[in-house]
Amino acid sequence: MAYQPNEERYNDMIYNRCGESGIKLPAISFGLWHNFGGEDSFENGRKLIRKAFDLGITHFDLANNYGPPAGSAEENFGSILKKDLSGYRDEMIISTKAGYGMWPGPYGDWGSRKYLVSSLDQSLKRMDLEYVDIFYHHRPDPETPLEETMMALDHIVRQGKALYVGISNYEPEETERAITILQDLGTPLLIHQHAYSMLNLRVENGLTDLLKTQGVGAIAFVPLAQGLLTNKYLNEIPEDSRASKPNSFLDEKDITEEVLQKVRTLNGLGRERGQSLAQMALAWILREKKVTSALIGASKVSQIEENVAALKNLSFSQEELKKIEECLNSNER
Repeated sequence: MAYQPNEERYNDMIYNRCGESGIKLPAISFGLWHNFGGEDSFENGRKLIRKAFDLGITHFDLANNYGPPAGSAEENFGSILKKDLSGYRDEMIISTKAGYGMWPGPYGDWGSRKYLVSSLDQSLKRMDLEYVDIFYHHRPDPETPLEETMMALDHIVRQGKALYVGISNYEPEETERAITILQDLGTPLLIHQHAYSMLNLRVENGLTDLLKTQGVGAIAFVPLAQGLLTNKYLNEIPEDSRASKPNSFLDEKDITEEVLQKVRTLNGLGRERGQSLAQMALAWILREKKVTSALIGASKVSQIEENVAALKNLSFSQEELKKIEECLNSNER
């Protein structure tokens, strides 16, 4: 039986304007970093995409190297699009990135014009798309001039292969320079994708304030600290956790008793709010609208449902914020 999307999918989702652009993003976006590669279940991935779309998630985020193997997440997503969502392309924001190693030799990595243009061409073929909505440079290149990288992004938009451009993992000074260069070229920076969670506050070093001042959107990846801010780690490190897998930011040695104690305390604060730990963590990320969207991943349909339900309560009392801040700043064992 052909897939028919939920007719009420837009009723409950919150859509936030992305910087000063004409684009609105869902407060919860869906990333295909894990669970969509060639080694994963295609049918499970298909169920996840369908459920996300049914819940009003319109933004699907990929990168050239997502898998494993690299490229396979884009291939699988393209197949799911063709099978289930080809008639809904104009209701979707599809993004991909380039910036990490993809093929041998000097032209398959980093931020040269050669690499970025070639990589996007490959991504479009894998997904069987004429264009992506957002194309990101995935990480700064310490050797290629920033002007060349930004000119490549501008060129890609003028080719019609991307509607908007973004950057990811850039520090504030690099971001400010990128914004200026792109403005001068006539292709403004739409969005910056950065890691941000209750356990990773690094972007509060001025980046979020810069983006807000400059009218650039912000999307937070790993807002649940790759599962640490869920009920998975309340007692011990489970065998099927991200920490036990390759290609993860989590490392078992970094999951100390001090970190786990913070997680348990936060879990208790979430219960007091009537939310799971994951729901509170997402609500906290979105609370001040410095973040346009929180980018989640999932291996189960129930996880998407739980995360989207966080949008039912995004407000925090001053007392709640104080308790959370005390927990996050605590170094007690």
